[in-house]
Amino acid sequence: MSALQDRSQGMLFAPETPPAVGARGNIRVGTCSWTDPSLIKSKAFYPRGCSTAEQRLVYYASQFPLVEVDSSFFALPQPQHASLWAERTPAGFEFNVKAFRLFTGHQTPPEVFPPDLKPWLPALSGRQRNHYYADLPPDLRDELWRRFIDALAPLKEAGKLKAVHFQFAPWVTSSREWQAHVEHCVERMAGHLLAVEFRNQTWFGEERVDRTLAWERELGVAHVVVDEPQGVGNYAQGVWAVTNPALSVLRLHGRNAETWNAKGLSASSERFNYEYGEEELKELAGRSESLAEEVFDLQVLVNVNFEDQGIRAAQRLAALMRRGDQASRTSATGD
Repeated sequence: MSALQDRSQGMLFAPETPPAVGARGNIRVGTCSWTDPSLIKSKAFYPRGCSTAEQRLVYYASQFPLVEVDSSFFALPQPQHASLWAERTPAGFEFNVKAFRLFTGHQTPPEVFPPDLKPWLPALSGRQRNHYYADLPPDLRDELWRRFIDALAPLKEAGKLKAVHFQFAPWVTSSREWQAHVEHCVERMAGHLLAVEFRNQTWFGEERVDRTLAWERELGVAHVVVDEPQGVGNYAQGVWAVTNPALSVLRLHGRNAETWNAKGLSASSERFNYEYGEEELKELAGRSESLAEEVFDLQVLVNVNFEDQGIRAAQRLAALMRRGDQASRTSATGD
């Protein structure tokens, strides 16, 4: 029977969730998005005839136990979409949903707001083209939070929402003002597990790193470990640490320093164009297994998304950790 379709019935069905990996079986490996245009256009992952949104998600869920939804960063998600995601994936499959860009300090153009809320947006003056969270009236902010949380509800009720991912803008520093905003986000998302990713180096400088990690522990958020080009602009260094015993998240952005902070790129696949080599993947697999010893669950999400680079890197990482697990069991039994 096909992983996509019972041809005798002509009906799609959700296959079993692929198992977690690692020595403790608590590592889930996946990618950031299953619908990236570059991946679909490459025809390197989805089988022939797998051409609808439903078919692609069902097939993806037959290959990986985890995915990150990134479309929710660009516009508020819809509850009906989350309901379909829950229906089309098997029990045990997990989603992380990326927070709407307005909440994380990013510039937000007026056209991405829900049409019925656009009349409530303050007028942009002069050369302004974007809105920012602090500039919106409180009632409008409240409504945006309400709609975002409502959109997550179908996944949460199905037990498939693992974390809400807050990737704060590169200019979000460790100032008191921005700390207060992060705390505000945690408060607004009460009842949800937040995974927090900081991009500005002020959070993890030598004199700041311990305080930042202690503060994250107090907030109860899952620290996001990043693998990305080092020494580019004001971007933060990756800090391998755990702040919530329930979950740790590792996001692999690639190490392409030339495109990481480049201007004028037409698609994210250009920025995150990086082919992880075998030795790099072996190193990451080993460090992931060490990190997994400190938490109940570790998620490894590959965010290189030029064609099928991320898919292949995720598949290889999972294979390396399965092989390491088998070697450990063989050594323990003396076989």
